Amino acid sequence: MGKRTPLFECHAGSGARMVDFGGWDMPLHYGSQLEEHHAVRQHAGAFDVSHMTVVDVTGADARRFLQKLLANDVAKLAAPGKALYSCMLTPAGGVIDDLIVYFRGADKYRVVVNAATRDKDLAWMEQQAAPLSVALAERRELAMIAVQGPRARELAAALIDRKSREPALALAPFSATEDGQLFVARTGYTGEDGFEIILPGADAADFWRRCVDAGIRPCGLGARDTLRLEAGMNLYGNDMDETTSPLVSGLGWTVAWEPPGRDFIGREALERERREAPRQRFVGLILKGKGVLRNHQRVVVAGKADGEITSGGFSPTLQRSIALARVPSGKYETAQVDVRGRLLDVRVVKPPFVRHGKPCIDL
Repeated sequence: MGKRTPLFECHAGSGARMVDFGGWDMPLHYGSQLEEHHAVRQHAGAFDVSHMTVVDVTGADARRFLQKLLANDVAKLAAPGKALYSCMLTPAGGVIDDLIVYFRGADKYRVVVNAATRDKDLAWMEQQAAPLSVALAERRELAMIAVQGPRARELAAALIDRKSREPALALAPFSATEDGQLFVARTGYTGEDGFEIILPGADAADFWRRCVDAGIRPCGLGARDTLRLEAGMNLYGNDMDETTSPLVSGLGWTVAWEPPGRDFIGREALERERREAPRQRFVGLILKGKGVLRNHQRVVVAGKADGEITSGGFSPTLQRSIALARVPSGKYETAQVDVRGRLLDVRVVKPPFVRHGKPCIDL
C-alpha cells in the first residue's frame, strides 16, 4: 500500500482505478480516460494533485537562496502572487526537478515540486539553504486540487468563499491569491485555463465533492498525461532528468541569463553548452500514418545521428499519434521512427500540439 492523499476515499468510492505513482496510490481514471480528456478540453475536469510537494521558503535570505537555487530568476517576481516556472539544476547543468515558485511577499515564497522527486529535492534544497538565513517548511497538511478546462475558473470560483471569489476570477495567468489557508493559482498542466487550489487536507474531500456536484468531471493521471503531452509540457523523468540540460529539453526559455552576475547552480555548465552549441534539440513529432509513438523509440534522421522519443502516445484531440523527442540539431521537417522494426514517417514540428482546445499545427 502506498501513501494516500486526503482524497483517497473519494477516489475509491467513485470506482477509480488506482495505481502506484511515485509511491502514492493515485487514480488512473474513473472509467474512461478518453472521456476525461475531452471533458477538460471542452468543459472542466478536476485532478487530485495532493501528492505534489508544497514547500514554504521564508527568511531574510529567501530571495538570495532561490536566485542561487533556480535557473530562472525570482527577481522577476515583483508583486505578491506572481509565479515563475523554473528548473533546479545540478552543477553539471542536469535537471534535478522542474517546479513553480510563487512570491508571497517580503522574504516569503511558496515552491511546488514533483512528488516522485520529493526526497532528493528536499535534501538538495536543505543543503543549499544550510549557510543562509532561510527556513524551509514542507506543508504536508495541505491538499491540492487542479480544476482545468474552458469553464474551470467559472465553476471553481463559485465553490469558494465569496470574499476569495472576486480576487480569484481577477487573476492573470501565472498568478495566485490567498486568503487564510486558501491559496488559488491560475496555473495548470493541461494546456487549458483553470486553477490549482491549495487548501487544508481536512477540507479537501468536501471541496472535491462539491466540484463533482457542480458538473466538474473527476479526472485521473491518464488524462493528465495525454493533456500535458498535447500541450507540449515536459514530464520529469521522461523529457528531462539529471542527465539532460534545459537547453536540450525545450526549456531554454526558463533560463534567465541576465543579470550576468547571478551565479545560479549550473550556470557555468549551461554557458559552456550554449557556446559550443547543443548537439540536440527538442521537438514534436506527428505520425503521418497508423501506429502509436511510444517513449524510447528510436528517431531516424537522414544523414544524422539517431534521436529518441521522450514522451509519446495517442492524441485524443488530434486523433493521431504524437510525441516529444530529443533529436540531432539541424533544420529538417521529416524523420522516421522505429516502431517494432518498421520505420514510420513523422513530421517534425514545434510544440505545443494543442492549446485551449484547438490544434496549434496544421494537420
